[in-house]
Amino acid sequence: MKKLRLAFFGGLFGVLLVSALAQQGAPHLLSADELRKVVPSEFFYRGQKAPTQARNSVGLQLANGKMTLAALVDASGYSTAIQQKYQGLLITESKLNVEGSELPPGQYGFGYTASDKFVVMDVANDDVLACLPRRKRP
Repeated sequence: MKKLRLAFFGGLFGVLLVSALAQQGAPHLLSADELRKVVPSEFFYRGQKAPTQARNSVGLQLANGKMTLAALVDASGYSTAIQQKYQGLLITESKLNVEGSELPPGQYGFGYTASDKFVVMDVANDDVLACLPRRKRP
């Protein structure tokens, strides 16, 4: 599980960093103190609140002050169908480019499906973006 978590955040951090570098300014990784101030303790998604895992969070801030945050959540109170693809929250104040698809500023759920697709969903659990990891592409 620890390796999966590290791989998960390594990949997510890569997506966030590449997206942030495409923006203007010099981004910086948020410190643990900065993360404590901005990462919500709970995240509303599909009609419920899920506690966030502050120890499993990451954030970037651009030179213009806009942030992008991601954290794993405890989705144990959700139905099995939702738990299968909802593993974290994504909050962005800037547009992100994820594998050629543009994601507007907003608050989203994200996760990986059983087929290893990276999926971003709106707070109603509707898919807004999906892509395969580079190693899985045909």
